[in-house]
Amino acid sequence: MRRELHRHVNSTEADLARWINPIVRGWMAYYGAFCRHELSALLHRINTYLLRWIMNKYKRLRSWKKANGAMRNAVARQPRYFAHWAWAKPAVR
Repeated sequence: MRRELHRHVNSTEADLARWINPIVRGWMAYYGAFCRHELSALLHRINTYLLRWIMNKYKRLRSWKKANGAMRNAVARQPRYFAHWAWAKPAVR
């Protein structure tokens, strides 16, 4: 997975989920069995990229506080939408 997740502003949430979920599930299956603590930092980093994607896609959510609130609402509505949300919930600021 390339690091340009936050630049895909023309993609929808469903497109992002279809793109990254198989990759992240594979990482979780392999690295989760051997070094889960190392994987948690990567999963939190994916959340940061998703926050940046929200801020770039939606003009009204350009601040960290508003984007973080929108992400928390998304996790509350659909906790299994992105595969890594099972292990790494978005941070509460």
